Amino acid sequence: MKKPKTYRHLFFDLDHTLWDFEKNSEETLFHLYDQYKLDQLGNFSRDSFYKKYSFVNQRLWDLYHKGKITQQQLRENRFIKCLTDLGMEATDVPEGISKAFIDLCPTKTAVFPFTHEVLGYLKNKYVLHIITNGFKDVQYIKMKSAKLDAYFSEIITSDCINCTKPDKRIFQHALDRAGVSAQESLMIGDSLEADVLGAMNAGIDQVFFNPEKKRPRLKPTYEVHCLSQLKTFL
Repeated sequence: MKKPKTYRHLFFDLDHTLWDFEKNSEETLFHLYDQYKLDQLGNFSRDSFYKKYSFVNQRLWDLYHKGKITQQQLRENRFIKCLTDLGMEATDVPEGISKAFIDLCPTKTAVFPFTHEVLGYLKNKYVLHIITNGFKDVQYIKMKSAKLDAYFSEIITSDCINCTKPDKRIFQHALDRAGVSAQESLMIGDSLEADVLGAMNAGIDQVFFNPEKKRPRLKPTYEVHCLSQLKTFL
């Protein structure tokens, strides 16, 4: 690992980097499967429900990032699309299941290993911020529920500036809010496109958080497979 530059401000992604979206989403969807008795409404298991929802949700988020659907359309359509794909009639999709997910999931508290240890260590050396494509109304709840909010100075959400990562405008907005230059900043996130390429295009060094050890098609400034590795060079 090469010797890092002198950074003053660190910018973190939230979902899939600190807050364990997959684990928290799975727990929520299993709860909703039981609450709404989906086994009686359709011929599919809890695991099938979770896998189909994850697939549909990711596709809709991709469309949202590209500006092809709105936040409201994403939220309204993902359960209808998921459950009808599993064979349920659209008229049988339980009313309120989308709101129940939005209300419950952000209260889940699973974070990646060493999250609190590493953030506590870094907070004594740098100013920490969040840049997230998630929606403001749920991201703040996630951070408070998982006790992450106390570590961060600025929380930049895509709906506050009306553009999403990798658009370099959200990174410039974050730099402006923090009052820091790109050269003094470092972005840490799990997405090669949104976090690494987005920061790269904004002139910000990047850490690719890669717990699954995928082969990156881009060359980030740094790469870690566990958050604890940040302590080895920061």
